[in-house]
Amino acid sequence: MGDSLPAPSAFRILVADDEPHIRRVLSTLLSKAGYVVDEAPDGTAALELWRSQPRYDAALIDLMMPGATGIEILQEIRKDEHGIHTPVIILTAKGHDSDRDAAFSAGADDFMTKPFSPKKLVARLQQVLHDR
Repeated sequence: MGDSLPAPSAFRILVADDEPHIRRVLSTLLSKAGYVVDEAPDGTAALELWRSQPRYDAALIDLMMPGATGIEILQEIRKDEHGIHTPVIILTAKGHDSDRDAAFSAGADDFMTKPFSPKKLVARLQQVLHDR
């Protein structure tokens, strides 16, 4: 049992998506799973939250948002000392190979296309948190 994770409530997750419905679904899903969730409605707000919080344990970031794209946010997260190891899952309605390649090249831990299975999303989040 040495590799078991702390309770989800010990984890703070940043959710950044410019679609209010998606943010609400993610926030509700993750809160019900026991995580503490902060929401950002665009890339600028996501970067402000990232910089203002002492630490996030993971981030779910939409690829295309106003203010800053998911790739730009990911690049900023990776420049931060804590962010180097923070699991980041990129979410997108675009499932092109070039988008996937760009996300992984920028340091994404996972890449999911919308619509996504809520169970799969929580499972992938648990996996990247476990692997970090």
